[in-house]
Amino acid sequence: MTGPMASPVLTAIDLYWLPLGAGGDSVRVNGKIFEAAAAWFGRRDRRDLYHSALQVYVPQGRFVIEQGPAWGGGPERGVVAEGAVGARVAGSLRLFRYEVRCWRGGVIADIAEAVESPRRLSADPDCARRLLELVPQVPTPVWGRDDLGAGEMWNSNSTISWLLARSGLDVETVQPPVGGRAPGWQAGIAIARR
Repeated sequence: MTGPMASPVLTAIDLYWLPLGAGGDSVRVNGKIFEAAAAWFGRRDRRDLYHSALQVYVPQGRFVIEQGPAWGGGPERGVVAEGAVGARVAGSLRLFRYEVRCWRGGVIADIAEAVESPRRLSADPDCARRLLELVPQVPTPVWGRDDLGAGEMWNSNSTISWLLARSGLDVETVQPPVGGRAPGWQAGIAIARR
């Protein structure tokens, strides 16, 4: 459709910060235990933990990009890569695998619980296309470990920060919600710069 009635095509990269364990007690409890130990060892106050996800809008549609467990969701969820959780040998069991998704028309399951979101990171069409092209190339080391020597464990936040950094966005200016932290975020940036 052209002319004065045509609506403009929205191109955007939006970041969502989801409280760790939103929608599920097990992850929330384990996250609180992890953060309590990390705070104690780091001699600092405890913080809220966040998991990140993206929605990318291009003329072809809206895409949800995130990392999640390989055993959840239906068959149509845009899986482009998988990796092991905890230990490479454990990855032979579906329960101990994660997947990277680039899901056209997908959903972020706990989007209603997102904090300080969405954050519009870009409206540049070239950057949005580049980010989508990069998703199948994201590294898939063992989740929860520092197998790539980044100084921090690899997880869902690493996947998102790697994509943002490799797409050319100024990822250094992106911060989790006030009073929170995003474990793994710096690992993605470090690996993207290699």
